[in-house]
Amino acid sequence: MGKGAKQPSGREPDRGSLVTPSAEFPPLGPEERAALGRIGERWRVPRRPDELPVDPTLGRNRPGPAPSRFGRLAPIDMFTVEEPGELRATGPAHEPGSRTGRVLARLRRTLFGPPLASSAVVYERMRKLVAVPILSSDVLSSVAYGPEAILAVLVLAGSGTLGLSLPIAALLALMMIAVGLSYRQTIPAYPHGAGSYIVAGDNLGTTAGLMAAAGLMLDYVLTVSVSIAAGVNAITSALPGLAPATVLFGVLVIAMLLAGNLRGIRTAGNIFVLPTYAFLAAVLALLLVGYARAAGRGFAPVPPPAVPATEGLGLLLLLRTFSSGAVSMTGIEAVSNAVPAFRPTEWRNARTSLGWMIGMLVVLFAGLVGLIHLNGLVPRSDQTILSQLGRVTFPSGPWYALLQATTALILLLAANTAFNDFPRVLFFMARNGHAPRRFLHLGDRLSFNNGLVALALAAALIFVAFGGHTQSLIPLYAVGVFLAFTLSQAGMVVHWRRHRTRGWRRRLLLNAVGATLSGLVLVIAAVSKFTQGAWLVVIAVPALVLLARRIHRHYAALQHALALHPPSPPGPASSAGPAPGGPAREGAGSAEGEELPQEVRHLVVVPVARLNRASLRALAYAASLGQPTLAVHIAPEDAEADRFREQWRAWGDHLRLETIVSPYRAVIGPLAHYLEALHTARPELTLTVIVPEVVLRRRWHRFLHSRAEHRLRAALRALPGVVVTSVPVHLAE
Repeated sequence: MGKGAKQPSGREPDRGSLVTPSAEFPPLGPEERAALGRIGERWRVPRRPDELPVDPTLGRNRPGPAPSRFGRLAPIDMFTVEEPGELRATGPAHEPGSRTGRVLARLRRTLFGPPLASSAVVYERMRKLVAVPILSSDVLSSVAYGPEAILAVLVLAGSGTLGLSLPIAALLALMMIAVGLSYRQTIPAYPHGAGSYIVAGDNLGTTAGLMAAAGLMLDYVLTVSVSIAAGVNAITSALPGLAPATVLFGVLVIAMLLAGNLRGIRTAGNIFVLPTYAFLAAVLALLLVGYARAAGRGFAPVPPPAVPATEGLGLLLLLRTFSSGAVSMTGIEAVSNAVPAFRPTEWRNARTSLGWMIGMLVVLFAGLVGLIHLNGLVPRSDQTILSQLGRVTFPSGPWYALLQATTALILLLAANTAFNDFPRVLFFMARNGHAPRRFLHLGDRLSFNNGLVALALAAALIFVAFGGHTQSLIPLYAVGVFLAFTLSQAGMVVHWRRHRTRGWRRRLLLNAVGATLSGLVLVIAAVSKFTQGAWLVVIAVPALVLLARRIHRHYAALQHALALHPPSPPGPASSAGPAPGGPAREGAGSAEGEELPQEVRHLVVVPVARLNRASLRALAYAASLGQPTLAVHIAPEDAEADRFREQWRAWGDHLRLETIVSPYRAVIGPLAHYLEALHTARPELTLTVIVPEVVLRRRWHRFLHSRAEHRLRAALRALPGVVVTSVPVHLAE
């Protein structure tokens, strides 16, 4: 297939699934664009829109640079003219205004690096040699605890049943290949991000997509917790004295991973390349030396130590064993989720990387299970299976320490796969309105900071709650990820039936096999581990789906309320307001329904506590607007109201004053209710409340003032048709 060919699925690229900084600003649809044009045709403004008292391009009469409170350059030098009507903010324009803010900004740049321009998103991509360690660390690291998870369940029936680990591992290896091949087909079919949320939602419906997303999010959170728990366990196996600090050490590692990923994809990739390849080399060396020693004794297995049975060998135990070993497959979907993070051609590089990952996973997993069986090892509470195997294979020399060090590193860094994919799932959900829109935002380093922080907090909470014990977390692990696997592969079956491109029957059959096997593991895990903690996931998935639907309902209502609609036909009521005291015109029951400047009717209200420079400046600003203006004074008693009216007359009685006596000395409540009464009497009026505000130079001075303007703003926020404007007066000290 040539580089310019279409994707094998025949599906046109979904431009809406591209990860760009502009995702926070969706364009208007055709209907809204047409409505916008019709609204614009009826606009009437008092003067030409280009008649401004200052040159907006900042190019006329440019003064020389002068220090400003925002930096060492004058504000005019922080912008460059790109083209008519467009300025570009330079680096200094992003600096905070306060000294404390600038210190924090410098600290942030030191920790996470300088900000990256939006155009750099094209270059923040991964090549295959970097993508493999970033996205496969979860898959490869699972071989450090997957085989042990199998034996930990089998040994309950006695050491004589440990030989069953070989056929169970063979079944799991076949399943890894089937699911891996299924996802290799998914990648070119959805070349802009083939996560289960997108695939299931596109082909099976919104509910299926949300269930897949919920399963994935739970899986990613548990990936961080389990990987770090296993990594800490690997360290304490070699250094038992560190066991009491397990929880603290794990939380610190989560914080370090968060900091590394906040530096951006490329930086995180450079951090995780060496540990992943070092672990791969160490385990391959372990397998080569171990099988060479086994060959020397004719591959005769060493009898395991006698372990008494605590449970009978039955179907339920075998199913639990199979589902426990299936945790080695977590992370297979990571590549399909992160296709946009690859360098061009994205889907081709992603598919190649996935093929490498599956091949390495099968070799390492099957090889370790066979070698463990040949050496007759059983799970121990004080040491991991991989640590035991390392001591047997490398009884002397530095190789055991190297194996444990690389194992601990890969397990601790395996969580990076979740840090790469969890924010992307939230991005796609937020783009469709199923998650808060803050998850669309790209941070300074073009990373999804909000999603990264959410993942770190959730994983740390679970890690602390379970005390960092791997075996306590694994029962929660398989249900969510295999729910996502099943829905994704079932969605691809529907996809191939809809898009009957060349070879669609073969592809459909392969995805159907993947869906069937994944669904089988899902049922086994949910049933066999329900009482061990899987019930939490069974409850959490529908709860997350319900939450996502409630979020979508809110955004749908918001979109309906803010969407542009064609204006009503012009008539007498459009150019003239209702008679005083009469009913408002139809369509103008609320001042918030106006979209044309000639339809907006104002009443400016200025609360005045005392006549000083701040209040007089607010009154002068209100009068300069040329709109009807009303001053309101709240007095605690009649005598004070009389005194204020005398002062008002001494000032000249330039504006209408209304005094309100508040005998219980409350200010905000009576004022807010008075404004609400004004709004109720004339709902078509826009009440502009102008509040004088003294700007304090030092933060500790805030405790010396009541800051009533902030409380008033909070009280009026829920009242429609009310605009609150602050007129600041800066202290000279």
